[in-house]
Amino acid sequence: MFNKILIANRGEIAVRIIRACRNMGIRSVAVYSKEDAKSFHVQLADQRICIGEGPAKNSYLNMDRIIQAARNMGADAIHPGYGFLSENSEFVRRCQENGITFIGPEADVIDKMGNKSQARRTMMEAGVPVVPGTKEPVYDAETGRELADRIGYPVMIKASSGGGGKGMRVAASADEFEFQFNMAQRESANAFGDDTMYIERFVENPRHVEIQIMADQFGHVVALGDRDCSVQRNHQKLIEESPSPAITEEIREKMNQCAVLAARTVHYTNAGTIEYIVSPQGDFYFMEMNTRIQVEHGVTEMVTGTDLIIEQIRVAMGEPLSFTQEDVQPRGHAIECRINAEIPEKNFMPSPGVVEHLHLPAGNGVRVDTGLYTGYRIPSEYDSMIAKVIVHAADREAALRKMRSALDEMLIMGVETNLDFQYQIMRHPVFREGRADTGFIENMMNMKK
Repeated sequence: MFNKILIANRGEIAVRIIRACRNMGIRSVAVYSKEDAKSFHVQLADQRICIGEGPAKNSYLNMDRIIQAARNMGADAIHPGYGFLSENSEFVRRCQENGITFIGPEADVIDKMGNKSQARRTMMEAGVPVVPGTKEPVYDAETGRELADRIGYPVMIKASSGGGGKGMRVAASADEFEFQFNMAQRESANAFGDDTMYIERFVENPRHVEIQIMADQFGHVVALGDRDCSVQRNHQKLIEESPSPAITEEIREKMNQCAVLAARTVHYTNAGTIEYIVSPQGDFYFMEMNTRIQVEHGVTEMVTGTDLIIEQIRVAMGEPLSFTQEDVQPRGHAIECRINAEIPEKNFMPSPGVVEHLHLPAGNGVRVDTGLYTGYRIPSEYDSMIAKVIVHAADREAALRKMRSALDEMLIMGVETNLDFQYQIMRHPVFREGRADTGFIENMMNMKK
């Protein structure tokens, strides 16, 4: 049993992890920047320590300060949450060198699955379906165009070290390939310090469906079902739901089996997500693996009755999974809306400021993960997501009604949010009928112009 866990994160995920620690009788340490001194996660933790100020690179991305904070506070382990250092293999190794348990997979596994082109090769060799494309990394536009000609247009050009939609461009023809390749490569170099690219066939009008897995150190790997994350803007998810309305039970079972196979192939431990794109014809292809807990993990928790954060901590302590594949019987339907401090009408411009009044929805099957409180100042230095509203009901139609009710009840005054925008999506016929693909938001916005 860990005595004390340091949470190397902020906001709602830090609050979520602290609550899991409390439920397990483990003391928690919150790290914070000066801008976050009055954040809820800082107040909720058993102990707290400041690690810098300003941009994340000076605080939540500063490995030296976080490791030193863990040592100073006597923490046995570090939970990275999502984002920041959660998929940084160097940080994992630094933790290990200092005798601190990293609550997540091994560094070598993060390296193997974090590099997109290497992950593709690994999955190809394992027999997991992958979008047709390059097996080896691509470094220049001329070589890339020759390969794209063989693959067939349109193609997607992607950064090997990419994420969050950065370093991604679509080339519809050979004529525009060089321009799009150079743009994507430049974005990749600026965002990740890596200009390694790969190319794959562009699947038009796809759905984005992912499988949550948990694995322990004893070789047990369990798939906890799927989440549909197709509603997104600039490759950033806005809404997630489980189960996906776009796939059949037969496809769902195959996706689960491939996810388990993928995790076993790389000897994965802890929580992870296998992400697929699904064509309109129902063909699915491995896209990437997220080697951390996901923002949308609560959707899976609602339909399976599990606590994935507690399970992460138990696995990191060397314990076996508390459930088997047979124990996982998803029930009902769950939907999550990400609430962001932003202005949709102004190209989703961030809207930091002071929360003057707050009312959160509640009731049976309604969950809100947040670090907000009345009087809290939302800083401008970090991500604009401020809350997640998650609902669970017997079926999708009931879940949609419950989400509309929850969004209608939620009140945040003092800053602009996307609450109304999310409510509009819940009422949009394309989303209500379960037909929203990854281009849904773009099409929706174009219709308004």
